[in-house]
Amino acid sequence: MKMNFSTILKIVAGLLVVVAIVLFFQRYSTKAHSPEDIVVYQEQSLELEVFYNRPYKKEREIFGGLVPYGEVWRTGANEATTFTTNQDLLVDGSFLASGKYTLWTIPGPESWKVIFNSKMYPWGIDKDKKPYRDPDFDTLILEVPVKEMQDPLEQFSIFFDKGNEMITLNLAWDQTLVSVPIQTKKEAPVALL
Repeated sequence: MKMNFSTILKIVAGLLVVVAIVLFFQRYSTKAHSPEDIVVYQEQSLELEVFYNRPYKKEREIFGGLVPYGEVWRTGANEATTFTTNQDLLVDGSFLASGKYTLWTIPGPESWKVIFNSKMYPWGIDKDKKPYRDPDFDTLILEVPVKEMQDPLEQFSIFFDKGNEMITLNLAWDQTLVSVPIQTKKEAPVALL
């Protein structure tokens, strides 16, 4: 029995609709377990923004368990976490140009590597659950100490603090807190001739 062209098109269109619906529900289900959030810091003309997804602890061992030590983590769940700044910054004393970056980390028991990567990725991990991060696009890598919190934090949280001239980007989950010091880059004084 021969199928005509319009029947084949209808079948293909129907399959595409089914695939789109499955992908939509899969993404919605994932977001329900790790909802997205946007954190913004504004002061005068400076604006910093972090977009990330917030997984829950759910009685799991987080660092050294769910998130292994010594391996790249997408710093949240679902999409790769992004960090945007509208001004040049000094991040822990190192220069970071204004722009949008993906934010990756390599957790350790005593310190974390924090990585600003200039490439945007469609998701945080690939089908083999390996981070999408391409190290060739790493713009800045720094290492910061781990602080232990007294009370466990159920949901992964990113937030900003301000003290003196320093802004702090904080990453916190379970009993772990990592703080990244940030300053706006001041213009160097011009030498007079």
